[in-house]
Amino acid sequence: MHIKFYDLFLNMQDQLETMPADLDEQLLIELVNRIRPANTENSEEIQEKFQAFLHALLITPNAANTLQSFVLCLISQYKQTSLYADTGILSLDGFWSQLFQRLGAHFLPLINDQSQLQDLLRRIFHQRSDKYWLDDIEDQQWQQLFRLLNQGHRNQDDKKLIRQEIIKAITVLSYRVSGIGLYPEFINAHPELTEYESPFLVQNREINDFIVQYKNLHQSADKFEAVIPPDASQALVMIDQCRNVSHKIRRATKRIGVSVSLTYLLSLLEQCLDRIELLLNLIVEEDDVRYSAMGELLVDITTALYSERSVRSLLATNSELMALQVTENASKTGEHYVSTDKAGFLEMYKSAAGAGVIIATMATLKVLAARLTLAPLMQAFINSMNYSLGFMLIHVLHFTVATKQPAMTAAALASTVQHRKGSKMAQIAELAALIINIIRTQFIAILGNISIAIPVAALIAFMWDAALHEPLMNHAKASKMLHDLNPFTSLAIPHAAIAGVCLFLSGLIAGYFDNMAVYRKVGPRLQAHAKLKKWMSQERLDRFAAYIERNLGALAGNFLFGVMLGSMGTIGYILGLPLDIRHIAFASANFIQGLMNVNGSPEIGLIIVSFLGVLLIGLTNLFVSFTLTIIVALRARRVRFEQWKPLAKLVMTHFLTRPSDFFWPPKQPVEVEEQSGPAKGHH
Repeated sequence: MHIKFYDLFLNMQDQLETMPADLDEQLLIELVNRIRPANTENSEEIQEKFQAFLHALLITPNAANTLQSFVLCLISQYKQTSLYADTGILSLDGFWSQLFQRLGAHFLPLINDQSQLQDLLRRIFHQRSDKYWLDDIEDQQWQQLFRLLNQGHRNQDDKKLIRQEIIKAITVLSYRVSGIGLYPEFINAHPELTEYESPFLVQNREINDFIVQYKNLHQSADKFEAVIPPDASQALVMIDQCRNVSHKIRRATKRIGVSVSLTYLLSLLEQCLDRIELLLNLIVEEDDVRYSAMGELLVDITTALYSERSVRSLLATNSELMALQVTENASKTGEHYVSTDKAGFLEMYKSAAGAGVIIATMATLKVLAARLTLAPLMQAFINSMNYSLGFMLIHVLHFTVATKQPAMTAAALASTVQHRKGSKMAQIAELAALIINIIRTQFIAILGNISIAIPVAALIAFMWDAALHEPLMNHAKASKMLHDLNPFTSLAIPHAAIAGVCLFLSGLIAGYFDNMAVYRKVGPRLQAHAKLKKWMSQERLDRFAAYIERNLGALAGNFLFGVMLGSMGTIGYILGLPLDIRHIAFASANFIQGLMNVNGSPEIGLIIVSFLGVLLIGLTNLFVSFTLTIIVALRARRVRFEQWKPLAKLVMTHFLTRPSDFFWPPKQPVEVEEQSGPAKGHH
């Protein structure tokens, strides 16, 4: 690939000789424009263009020296410390402050400080895609480039200035790490920090010692003498110890829970430690390591220039640990929703049947609430309390709502994907077996809900008519109820999808509150509550506190799920949008009560279409909530699972050969036959 650089080098040389104090940065921008590939994802083009640039530096007389002088002179005209100490590192403001700042900057952009080196880099690497092709350049190519540029003993003053700025940045970062290590939230997460000398404080002492030695050496050295930098190994050991504490806290979050602010502090700490190590490498390491570090710093900074104002980037950095905690708690709950044997299968039926009775009652109460003439918000409140208290009662009595399962079982499935061991096909076979068990458990849970909700709802409608001599609902209301179940002429399926999203959110909310109960020590705080001690005996209070700590997530998830279902129709009414929910368990109760109260005997076509609507509503509920949860759960675990096709093929093959396993527990636990064939997987 033939790219001309000669004219640029000539212009640079010209400017250095005529006006060194007023260099034109446009030459550097043009140089990067010529190296930049047309397609930033084409590795071949990236390598070719970069090699052409290196080749031009080698064959053009004095080109490397000219470029070195030009770049160093240009850099020395800007303030540098902030670039090394702040760019690519989260602010100490905290998560919420950063989030609102970044959101505000989208509407009213921030002003760039033109005296800072970041601003020059922002103009040179002005395309958002620059980080991709820079990241594709290999270590040895960076080494080759900086080795060429660092020839000779020119520009010593400029190089010395850069080293001084790096030292300042290391000092700033080191004090910042000490500060983070002293945050109460950090000490609560790792109490040993108070028992022994904190590595966060020791690293600062070691780095200060290193800096004092470094300055002494450079002050006493001759201008052109090669100075051997002092040993930074002790400082690097302490940096590693700080990292170990961070890893221990990350591991401990499974036990102690996690908050948004702790996640933010961990991300900030890890970024500071990585940057200190990188900057130390720039001034103390051998040439090759130093040159690789320069390349790494350039990639980090170019990435940061575009991500430091991005809301998505902030959420991605800080939501991972939180999402992992939330889905981790959901997956623990999800394991109880999967039965593998006949006893568990029948237990699930009983549990779902119990819920069916309460669901039929809730559906009837909603019909009666619709008779009241209320303001829209009061109507939403009544409906929400009906759903919320009903779902909480179902949980307290250890019953099961079928549609609550997918959000939980998807997290359990993602957890299995993450921890899989053995050959690729064995892993897929194990997952296929788990999916078959999930489908079978889901089937019996839906059957349990519907098979009891329908007769109980019918019995309530019959008893109402017999006792009060009036139908539960008039003909118009019954016709509307059946029309709302028709998948062809109503919005039943989109409304079922909205209910699926609410189910997914309730799973996340449950995980969030489970995490909060542990992190905020809700149980011990209730046990120590002075007023509660007056009202109940210590033994009862201990049991109550233990129950709340174990079940806070489920209770909060069920309560807020009820609020979402109860208020969705009202939100739609206020906004003038066709928003509502359709949930299979309530749809089945509405189906039978609608048929019983419609004028005359209902036609067979109406019965079939309405029942088909109930089934499709159920499938939509399950599909939407399961899909959303598995996406979040896999992403939180940083798992890229690319085996969906062979997995789906295995499950389908099993369905065609042994369909009964999907509806009734086999005598032996499900074992899926491994299929030979190529398999690739990624963690």
